[in-house]
Amino acid sequence: MSAPSSGHGKTAIAVGLLAAIAARGIPAAGFKVGPDHTDAAYLGLAAGRPGRNLDPRLVGAQRVAPLFLHGAAGSQLAVVEGAMGLFDSLTGQPEVDGTAAVAAALRAPVVLVVDVAAMGHSLAALVHGFRMFDEMVHLNGVILNRVASARHEQMLRSAMDDIGMPVLGALHRGELPNVLPARAHGLVPVAHRTVEAARAVRRLGEAVATMLDMDRLMALAASAPPLPGPLWSPAEALGGLDDFDQRPVIALAGGQGAPYTYVETAELLAAAGADVAVIDPLRDEALPPGTRGLIVGAGLPEGYAEELSANHRLSAAVAQFARDGRPVVAEGIAFPWLTRELDGRPMCGVLDATATTGEQTVAGYREATAPGTSVLAPAGARITGYKQHRSIVAPRAGANPAWTWSGGNPEGFVWRQVHASQLGLHWAAAPEIAKRLVAAALNGAQQSNGTGLSSPSAPASSQQPMPSSPQPMPPQSMPPQPMPPQSMPPQPMQPSSMPPQPPAMPPMPPQPMPPQPMPQPGPQTMPQPVPQSMPGQSMPGSGMQPPTSMPPGNVPTGPVPMPERPTGPVPMPDRPGGPMIDRAGGSMGERPTGPVPMHSGNGPLMPPMPGPHSGPGMPGPHSGPGSSGPHSGPGSSGPHSGPGLPGPNSGPGMPGFAPSMPSGVPAFGPNMQPGYGMQSGPGMQSGPEMQSGQGMQSGDGLQRDSGMSGPGMPPLNQGPVLAPGQGQGPSGNPENRPTADIPIHS
Repeated sequence: MSAPSSGHGKTAIAVGLLAAIAARGIPAAGFKVGPDHTDAAYLGLAAGRPGRNLDPRLVGAQRVAPLFLHGAAGSQLAVVEGAMGLFDSLTGQPEVDGTAAVAAALRAPVVLVVDVAAMGHSLAALVHGFRMFDEMVHLNGVILNRVASARHEQMLRSAMDDIGMPVLGALHRGELPNVLPARAHGLVPVAHRTVEAARAVRRLGEAVATMLDMDRLMALAASAPPLPGPLWSPAEALGGLDDFDQRPVIALAGGQGAPYTYVETAELLAAAGADVAVIDPLRDEALPPGTRGLIVGAGLPEGYAEELSANHRLSAAVAQFARDGRPVVAEGIAFPWLTRELDGRPMCGVLDATATTGEQTVAGYREATAPGTSVLAPAGARITGYKQHRSIVAPRAGANPAWTWSGGNPEGFVWRQVHASQLGLHWAAAPEIAKRLVAAALNGAQQSNGTGLSSPSAPASSQQPMPSSPQPMPPQSMPPQPMPPQSMPPQPMQPSSMPPQPPAMPPMPPQPMPPQPMPQPGPQTMPQPVPQSMPGQSMPGSGMQPPTSMPPGNVPTGPVPMPERPTGPVPMPDRPGGPMIDRAGGSMGERPTGPVPMHSGNGPLMPPMPGPHSGPGMPGPHSGPGSSGPHSGPGSSGPHSGPGLPGPNSGPGMPGFAPSMPSGVPAFGPNMQPGYGMQSGPGMQSGPEMQSGQGMQSGDGLQRDSGMSGPGMPPLNQGPVLAPGQGQGPSGNPENRPTADIPIHS
């Protein structure tokens, strides 16, 4: 099911067609071309089985047919909804990742849905042009939408008879109800199995069954030739599996109706040896029992930030889970969820960053490179992802970024076993991710210094366990005196750190007794030298590098029990800049700016990367998250600012990891050398390399960026891996890329 462009009603008709077929008792499957989670979820709801995505850019063209066979197994009919127009492409390469390319790969007959509200005999020229444009695409019929009257329908049918194109149905104005929930809700109504979503699917099915020629449509589907080749299998994609004595529980964000990520993610985790438990961040207040890992995909809409913030218990549980060193993968809105706040609403507070919602939507593919080893990927690994968001995280990246790509600043945070960014991945392109997550979950939590967020590498939170009033300052400065040998390194730093506190020292002579009770807590805090003994070590899987030097005066002295913490600011010298937030969410004052010494993994936060601040992307024709026009549902029609004729193509290669790997280097393994891509094989397939160029040009004259390398930039699949801070685009562009993005149309 395709259309000349977005807004012709193909989503509503595709959903209704699947619902009508399922109502006849025929097993059916639904698919969506492109990365859109929402349409795939509604197609799955109509078919009665999970809806899936077919995206050549994310998974590679060679995996499209096997993934289709895997998702359609056990069904008698499959409906594939295209993205945008039949020959459109977000990257300007419709022959690679457009709807027409997917139809050709599947050898599937194409039905064109056309909004004919303002058309007459010109429909014949339009349809004839689509039929003759690509000989590999078999256009076998049209569906007329928003017909004005019976006379109008007769005129249009006559025009189609002139070119020999069958008309498979006609829906007059108002006959196709605009009942699908607003796109701002995303797939949440499907995940929650709301009455509104179920009623919308049922009404669309009734309308389509009445107005379309169902028998001819099913006969057309039966005419599709069989697909050669094996179907995709999660177990075969993973290759050899490790034998584990137990299956760790990994929580996957979603609902009973659909996950907030691609369906293959759960299948790969289960095949890798994990027990997948569903957790809904909008409703559940605790992690599933025995959870050893957490994954929140990019399918969760940004419009539910208030609900995420209101779930205080789950936010606290996730924060403690991350501080304990458990693996956490956050994509899309889950990245701002792990920060301190989003639009002033408190969030989990795992990462020392804040987020705000911008006015423009940033959307596009990215050929991403992992600058360091993390729980998700080894250093130097390359993979294609998709991002669509309005939220802006500041700082954009931590000291250890999650991803880098050409033409933009690094993005995301890697701390301990937390991997957070706004880039969404399709794990079918890199099945080894599932094996890494399961192995990390089985290995248990990384060693923690027991201070939660406290760490030299986490400036804002390293002072959270410390007292917040001047009274406890004498006990904190006195312990080095009864332990001269152990505290000798910090003592030379005390004179340099004390001058900023002259107001706090005069009151100390009248208080000679506070050091007296401290010998009792002193032995209790003796394990606190962990931060002092860890500087030369690095946390496995965290991707963090040990610091070259650590000022002794800045080493944390361990946590102070929360009930004993007095209130009030504590002057802390030599601390990096930014507001200090205690564990209760209160402000602890301002910190002077300065570089942040990195620690070996005991700190939860990354210092902000220097560089221009990122924003929501170049202004585009859309301002709503994921919206593709003024319509509120995928099925309604309306004016759209769709992309125009493609300009010079930006030639990103097939998704997956780049094949430019020297012999002898294992693909996606711990020995991956930075600067090389991933080796082709059963684990990570890769397609042709990307060519540099420009993105697609839309009708409004704005050049759109697909996230690929532009003029003067080397192709992403060639050359060395970008180091953090390199490849920064011009200042002033919020996304720091030479050009802007196009929000994908459904």
